[in-house]
Amino acid sequence: MANTCLQLTGFTVSVLGWIGLIIATATNDWVITCKYGMNTCRKMDELETKALWAECVISTALYHCISLSQILDLPAYIQTSRALMVAASILGLPAVILVVMAMPCIHLGNEPESAKNKRSVLGGILILLIALCGIVSTVWFPIGAHRQHGLMSFGFSLYAGWVGAACCLLGGCMLTCCSADSPAPYAADNNRFYYSRQGPTNPTPSSSNHAKSAHV
Repeated sequence: MANTCLQLTGFTVSVLGWIGLIIATATNDWVITCKYGMNTCRKMDELETKALWAECVISTALYHCISLSQILDLPAYIQTSRALMVAASILGLPAVILVVMAMPCIHLGNEPESAKNKRSVLGGILILLIALCGIVSTVWFPIGAHRQHGLMSFGFSLYAGWVGAACCLLGGCMLTCCSADSPAPYAADNNRFYYSRQGPTNPTPSSSNHAKSAHV
């Protein structure tokens, strides 16, 4: 019962983390870059938000985004973060399917319990891989943006990515740890040994010995 509760909790946390990573991948508010103060950058139209797919300029009366379509001209940190976040978003689907098929309420024929445990462990490993992709992306991207443009603050998308990666890490650990194979039931009939304790047999004295003792 405890393993089932841990499995359900890990699945719920992992799905929420996967959704957070998808939100981070799809939105354009990763970091806010500026080399001066906030008001100065707004007046000079140099306050920008950078993300995986676009760069947006924020001014007093303008919010304009430019898509980053020239893949070969992009810095390495943007290309790598793109690939990792897309991989995390795609890997989430088979991971969720594997964990759902390993739930105690799902039965696929007369499969043994060990097959469900293996699916749950595999799903947990995929979720841990998703968490690793999210952590690398959400840590490397602000570092690269700071070196290139000067980082002012983090955006909503980056926070969503951090929370999603943390949830996937926690959920993947719970699924992997609580899905270990339970020990096989003790086969009492096959492993039971019977011992007969026999004491020393005392031979009954013969009638001739009784007769001798009687004469004495």
